[in-house]
Amino acid sequence: MSRMGDVLAGFHAAWEFESDSVLIRYERGIRTPKLFQALGERRVPLDAIAGVTLTRGKRGTVVLRVEPRPGADPLMEAAAGQLKESGDPYRLVMPAEREVLAEYYADELRSLLTESGPAERFLVEPPKGPLSFKAYDGKASFDGRTVNFRWFWTGASSAKWKAGDQNFPVGELNGVEWRSPEVFEGHLRLLHRDAGSAAAQADQDPAAVVFGLGYGPVHESLPFAAAVLAAVRTSQPVAAVSAAGPRRDPADIAERIRHLGELHQAGLVTDEEFSVKKAELLAEL
Repeated sequence: MSRMGDVLAGFHAAWEFESDSVLIRYERGIRTPKLFQALGERRVPLDAIAGVTLTRGKRGTVVLRVEPRPGADPLMEAAAGQLKESGDPYRLVMPAEREVLAEYYADELRSLLTESGPAERFLVEPPKGPLSFKAYDGKASFDGRTVNFRWFWTGASSAKWKAGDQNFPVGELNGVEWRSPEVFEGHLRLLHRDAGSAAAQADQDPAAVVFGLGYGPVHESLPFAAAVLAAVRTSQPVAAVSAAGPRRDPADIAERIRHLGELHQAGLVTDEEFSVKKAELLAEL
């Protein structure tokens, strides 16, 4: 196939049509959705595209959209249909006077598409970052192999404090459940390979962090979820990590013991639980 040629620019992105893919570059202007800015650019192979549509938009615009095949893009798989229309990274919004040009490229793209139906593997590269974000009850970080949850004493439930900070090798995970912070009870939950079907409420589940009050926004938590999901799909089971983790800041340990003592005094932690958890914290020094 020969190169198709031009770059087609819209209000928040520009699409460059290549022989085997569409390169989408997102603008970084103040009016550009934050998710687009976080993504930067994305290369979408033609075999990841199921179809192309061109429709009339709002207020004198037209919308060119490529439809990714199910299972082709980890970002869209993690989003699970929860993105607002304005946050759809596969929509290119243009002035209505560019409709003829947009229709030309839509037809050219359709003529090159050869695949349909669900993809057997991810074909679009996962987001490169961010690899950490702040949720309401803790900080989530991901180094490409292990997801870490570190609880905040100001937001984490007593159940999470009892469980302690969590480390999840991707080889032990089966998937990711992302619930948008723009709807009620948003959260990111990691799904274990050997977990049962029943799951605790996200605020009580040590395998989940909860969103709200500005924590876990879409442009931070969704790329994170997509990166973890892509790593899970391509990983092989790995041996459990060593119980001896990195040494903690003594001031951080002292703060955690103080909060644990408050839970103990309030009757939320038993004497035995208090003693065991305090010993675990001291062992991290």
